[in-house]
Amino acid sequence: MSENVIVDLLKAVGLFFLNPVWLIAIGVAVGLGYFRVKKERRSFLVRLHPGLTEMKKLLTESWVPALILSLLIAGVGLTVEVSWIVLFSAIAILSMVSFFYQTASPIYFATIAFFGLYALQRFMPDFTFRGWSPGSVNLLGEMALTVAVIAGLFLIAEGFLVRRHSGVYASPFLTSTNRGLRAAAYKSKRLWLLPIVFLVPGDFLSAFTPYWPQFTLGETTFSFLPVPIIIGFSQVARASFPDVLFPKIGQAVTLLGSIVVIIGIAAFWLPILGWVALLVGFLGRVAITIFFAVRERNGGFAAAPKPAGVIIAGILPESPGEKLGLMPGECIRSVNGIQVTNEKELYDAIQVNAAHCRLQVIGRDGEVRLMQQVLYRHDHHRLGLLVVR
Repeated sequence: MSENVIVDLLKAVGLFFLNPVWLIAIGVAVGLGYFRVKKERRSFLVRLHPGLTEMKKLLTESWVPALILSLLIAGVGLTVEVSWIVLFSAIAILSMVSFFYQTASPIYFATIAFFGLYALQRFMPDFTFRGWSPGSVNLLGEMALTVAVIAGLFLIAEGFLVRRHSGVYASPFLTSTNRGLRAAAYKSKRLWLLPIVFLVPGDFLSAFTPYWPQFTLGETTFSFLPVPIIIGFSQVARASFPDVLFPKIGQAVTLLGSIVVIIGIAAFWLPILGWVALLVGFLGRVAITIFFAVRERNGGFAAAPKPAGVIIAGILPESPGEKLGLMPGECIRSVNGIQVTNEKELYDAIQVNAAHCRLQVIGRDGEVRLMQQVLYRHDHHRLGLLVVR
């Protein structure tokens, strides 16, 4: 008996890892890193982070939110139909392979899947697939509440991930200003995978794993179904720095998710409010994307060249520049007492006294700082700085 249980648990885990969402997410994450590295090398001749960073962070940054969401969804008893999960996953796959991650918010997947079921009920009422028909799903019943609340929780998780992690690995690149000068902008294109345990009515998994945990409430049997959920994010920062802009976006998304959850809970008394909650979340997420994109596009460049000094576009990890506490957007005015205005002058000045490199740096706030760092021969470019050329 115990051996059968272990075998069934392994089968269920195998079903999760063989899910096309999981497999495609791994491939897409590798592709994200590959294209990021190519773009960084095109601008600076060196990459900022290893090409597999996106793949390594696919799950390591999101497993805690995934665990909390699973406990909430399964613990509170928010049940969803398998048909909704299938549509949700199919839309997520289309979004992933498009690489257009402005559309990769789970609120979009949840809303389109929900109203997709409604469209099937309305326009294809006679459609059936292996005994399932659209009419078997009550969209003005419990689904109106549970899908809305789950979608709101996904938005809260998305806001947390964007606020906490999207700015850390933002990729700098050089672009032209309206005056024909070169300035730095920053792009964060991230993908997170959350293994979520859903509570689904019926004995869906019994055909594959007879000993998979199930329970009965009244006349209905419920199963725990592990499903990989993806959250994508893509945003360019140029009028603001990533560590300033992206936390604001994350806060806005979290607030929107809280509103969706509150409206969704109200669907307990008036089910149509679940529909309203999904539409509010969908349109609100679109508005957040457009608002911040337009503001960044219409603003100037935060990391633009100055008449005197060299602007830092990025700092290589574990380099002397990082140990000094230098930040993107700061301006190096002089090195070892020598005024510098471009990259060549910067590194020529370093050679004057490489053992004890002294910098005069103007911070983002305009304050002048004097810094000193011992440099070694193996240090990349001696300081490890990516600068605006």
